Amino acid sequence: MQNQDEINRLTALVQLLLDEAKEQGASAAEAGLSIENGLSVTARMGDVETIEHHCDQGLGVTVYIGQRKGSASTNDLSETSIKETVTAALSFARYANEDAYAGLPEPSWLATEFPDLDLYHPWTLTADQAINMAIACEDAARSYHADITNSEGASVNTHQGIRVLGNSLGFLHGYASTRHSMSCSVLGQRGDSMQRDYWYSVARDASLLEPGPEIGRKAAERTIRRLEGRKLSTRQCPVLYAAEVASGLLGSLIGAISGGNLYRKSSFLLDMLDQPIFPEFIHIHEQPYLSGALGSASFDAEGVVTRTRDIVADGILKSYVLGTYSARKLGMQSTGNAGGVHNLTLDSGDDDFNGMLARLGTGLLVTELMGQGVNMVTGDYSRGASGFWVENGVIQYPVEEITIAGNLKHMFRNIVAVGNDVDYRGNIRTGSILIERMSIAGE
Repeated sequence: MQNQDEINRLTALVQLLLDEAKEQGASAAEAGLSIENGLSVTARMGDVETIEHHCDQGLGVTVYIGQRKGSASTNDLSETSIKETVTAALSFARYANEDAYAGLPEPSWLATEFPDLDLYHPWTLTADQAINMAIACEDAARSYHADITNSEGASVNTHQGIRVLGNSLGFLHGYASTRHSMSCSVLGQRGDSMQRDYWYSVARDASLLEPGPEIGRKAAERTIRRLEGRKLSTRQCPVLYAAEVASGLLGSLIGAISGGNLYRKSSFLLDMLDQPIFPEFIHIHEQPYLSGALGSASFDAEGVVTRTRDIVADGILKSYVLGTYSARKLGMQSTGNAGGVHNLTLDSGDDDFNGMLARLGTGLLVTELMGQGVNMVTGDYSRGASGFWVENGVIQYPVEEITIAGNLKHMFRNIVAVGNDVDYRGNIRTGSILIERMSIAGE
């Protein structure tokens, strides 16, 4: 896409919509428009399995008549369709109940500066090139070991898009971004034991992706390590969450301090602002302005400015995660988190992965979690898990078909260490996390 020309065109369409909403009688309005295109290729067992070209566009509008709200959307960007979409949204608003907390953000909350966050790196990748890369990735996995017996395939994906957001308070801004990825998943078998595992790499700039053959080898290595897994007897022991699954713990934290759960009083961290919920060494913060990072943004889904800020400092909960509506319900100010957090980061300690295994000593290393067993009201936590049993800091054998359980309040307070083996492949950045003791349900 012609980057700036397309941004200008889409920005003009959003302004047209906002003008139309005012013309039709809306007291306030906001609109979001996105257009995306990309290529996805999957190869399996050395052959092409799928080739998909994506081209999507969509426009959503929310209008207000006083404190009554209505929304509508369309994928037709013609002027006639825009007028019809506004009309539909207004008809819904007229039938809606008044809500004292509904409305646009306060004007003072909106972003006014838009630094270049280096989010746009288009990848001129042909389908043939993507096919060759996927096949090379999978070939490296399939040839890694004789016990690799099957494959779920390797995929190469490239995506670019433009997002424009505007409202009747005068906020109007658009930006382009890209996201590229490569992944591989294979199966291994030894006797009656069969396992699968995977690896992937993702980045805004394709030159920062791990090489395809390396992704394939890691997927195969992880699969082979899991063969001939054992069950554990029921016990209590220390648990080390590998970095790729540790982010789930922080995801549970964000859920508990998000506005919707707080104003509904359905959070185990209710009324814990300015209270200690972690050990003193824990520092969790947002970094929305990191150059080229996957979670970087200068404003949230409502146009509210994002900020570099502490969520937990010295183990103390310093801030909630709020959009405009939940902030008003709680009598607070939006934290710029409509749509989620931005590069949430748990600061690391000094230990690498091997150092964290040494700290674990004898206990369980968790590398995969299954199920959704988190009760946000009570904090009770129970997840199916697999990983490795560790003794004296050395991995002994793979473990499968177990359940780990605890309560997130206690788990958070009993974090012993955070590794410097940080996983950067998402919006939550953390190394491995060691918890002093959890319950293991096994045989």
